[in-house]
Amino acid sequence: MAKNVMNAIQYEKYGGGPGGLKHVEVGVPSPKKKEVLVKVEAVSINPVDWKIQKGVMRPLFVPGNFPHTPCTDVAGEVVQIGPQVNDFKVGDKVLSKLSTRYGGGLAEFAVASESLTASRPTEVSAAEAAALPIAGLTARDALAQIAGVKLDGTGEPKNVLVTAASGGVGHYAVQLAKLGNNHVTATCGARNIEFVKGLGADEVLDYRTPEGAALKSPSGRKYDAVINCTTGIPWSTLDANLTEKAVVVDLTPNPSSFLTAALKKVTFSKKRLVPFFVDVKREGLDNLLQLLKDGKLKSVIDSRFPLSKAEDAWAKSIDGHATGKIIVEP
Repeated sequence: MAKNVMNAIQYEKYGGGPGGLKHVEVGVPSPKKKEVLVKVEAVSINPVDWKIQKGVMRPLFVPGNFPHTPCTDVAGEVVQIGPQVNDFKVGDKVLSKLSTRYGGGLAEFAVASESLTASRPTEVSAAEAAALPIAGLTARDALAQIAGVKLDGTGEPKNVLVTAASGGVGHYAVQLAKLGNNHVTATCGARNIEFVKGLGADEVLDYRTPEGAALKSPSGRKYDAVINCTTGIPWSTLDANLTEKAVVVDLTPNPSSFLTAALKKVTFSKKRLVPFFVDVKREGLDNLLQLLKDGKLKSVIDSRFPLSKAEDAWAKSIDGHATGKIIVEP
């Protein structure tokens, strides 16, 4: 490999938002045992990335060290392999999920663990793949593992509510729930109603209307499962719309949701609130890439930015109104 320095984006301390990001030149990292070096073609920004910068995740994910190069979801090409790598060779197109603690995604090159790297089919672009790991697997695992929703159509169809359905996680959750022949009600802003219908939602509510704020299904259904991708919905609002044994998966948990979850347990309520953080595994990446390749799932790209404009991408993610995923292309 000819190149030994690369452009990267780093921040040196907690806080600072987009303005805290610095453009730096740093050494290209070397892959250790069971690691691959990826030339990054696309990286997606997830809300967790800027929450780590804000220090919100401090008890859970302290950056491994400052300066910190953020972002974890990268697609690109293997340019070097470390010792004991068996599944990949130089030139392979891949999708990798980097360590949350150490990041490394907003750079021209990144080191990834072989175990969290998947082969990317030629039919799937780097941007479409990079959109997947955290958002796609959060949606898939929240539905399948926590809410008990079958995604292959073999189960009893359920009534599923997806809030903030036009966002990164939400747009995948709608599509995956529909793949399993479930009835999907979704909430989003008025400008995205047609978009969310296009993803397959059966009913779409504008969250700013009284019906939307109340989460009332237009066809009067109660929900068996809720994939809650937003904040600020009180438990009482959810509770009024749930079937007796419903599961609410909370993807943006705060202290009060942990409290509610505990209370549901101690009061033997059959309705459950489950705070959820995804654990990305290669099997999940392979599964989603196959769905993309087969045309059963699509990654919707809100916008693309070059690495030189990474702070604009960062600001757009913090703003919280992206339709689909925000991608940076080094």
